[in-house]
Amino acid sequence: MNASTESVILKLGGSAITDKGANEGVVKEADLLRIAREVSGFRGKMIVVHGAGSFGHTYAKKYGLDRTFDPEGAIVTHESVKKLASRVVDALNSFGVMAIAVHPMGCTVCRNGRIESMYLDSIKLMLEKGFVPVLHGDVVMDLELGACILSGDQIVPYLAKELGITRLGLGSAEDGVLDKDGKPVPEITPANFEEFRQCIGGSGSTDVTGGMLGKVLELLELSKNSSITSHIFNAGKADNIYRFLNGESIGTRISPDKRV
Repeated sequence: MNASTESVILKLGGSAITDKGANEGVVKEADLLRIAREVSGFRGKMIVVHGAGSFGHTYAKKYGLDRTFDPEGAIVTHESVKKLASRVVDALNSFGVMAIAVHPMGCTVCRNGRIESMYLDSIKLMLEKGFVPVLHGDVVMDLELGACILSGDQIVPYLAKELGITRLGLGSAEDGVLDKDGKPVPEITPANFEEFRQCIGGSGSTDVTGGMLGKVLELLELSKNSSITSHIFNAGKADNIYRFLNGESIGTRISPDKRV
């Protein structure tokens, strides 16, 4: 991989690194190690955000955390996603990535399920000193709800906006956003979104955070007020993360309106 000095956020979907159909957390070990190897050649500043997959969504659904405040459920779910974060960090560090886990429960406050504030000073220092912060979907405290599920798909655009990072990649289990024929849509903008909305599904597993539609909506909202272009691509295919980090445009682009 060619060295790069740009800053990126790489989101690893829960379906890309875990078996989301499993009742409890099952890591796709071979895929996770391959991803870590592809990441290891990148020389710019990077934040990794990963989904909870079968580690978090199973418990979040069991305890109804998307609907109600349940302290026991919050603890169980948080501990589960911490285990996955540890596995991700260990895999990255086995290839010399200098990754370190940052748990959103300890640095984020939401209001009605949306990020109100996140302590970013430590993340900024980590980036300056060559670390790769690894955040993840989590249970966090909420000023109105007590606690809520915070999706990695909400964390990614928040960090991009607050830290001025303009290249985002979301590695999923699909080749991008698929049209009615199952083919990747090359580009989605606020102007053409309604053409494809009916084709974009939620999640078919235990995901309580909105699936592909949730990802697209978060990125579209970000694009409306910025020049940021995001890419949704298949992280399950060898070299796709390598290609994204090397500057290629792959999968589906989520872009501002062309007239902007």
